[in-house]
Amino acid sequence: MQATAVKNNVFVTPDQLLEHWQGHRHLTRKTIEAFPDDKLFTYSIGGMRPFADLAHELSTLAIIGVHGTATGEWKELADLYAGNTQPATKADLLQFWDDVTAFINENWEKIPASRWQETDKAMGQYEMPVYGAMFYWIENENHHRGQGFVYLRSLGIQPPFFWDRGQF
Repeated sequence: MQATAVKNNVFVTPDQLLEHWQGHRHLTRKTIEAFPDDKLFTYSIGGMRPFADLAHELSTLAIIGVHGTATGEWKELADLYAGNTQPATKADLLQFWDDVTAFINENWEKIPASRWQETDKAMGQYEMPVYGAMFYWIENENHHRGQGFVYLRSLGIQPPFFWDRGQF
């Protein structure tokens, strides 16, 4: 089979990418909900961080990432979110998660179509295409959610089904 280069052929639209990511976020939220209150912030295996810390990291990356993707400005969490940035209860963590989800939805449409193909130094890290940074954030969430699944199983709790992302 001969490969043919096609310029500007779209594989997935930004709206489809958002739907895909929000499906993962829905599943991660269900993972947070599955944890017992007394384990979410304290339980770990093999020196890994508790799941609340992982979920907090995911929310922080999401809010900074969406804002940076939309504007090219990579700000700190405190500059973008006026709520409780250090949740200490499951209810607070879920509220933070939901607020970040709303922020993503509100700011996604502000991302110019051309921005996805630009190269940027997202969060002051490595230069990469903006779409590559977005893929990283989704992959990072999958990785950390997998850690949460292991924690839940070790506690004798059935994690949410990995394929149940809400809209498929």
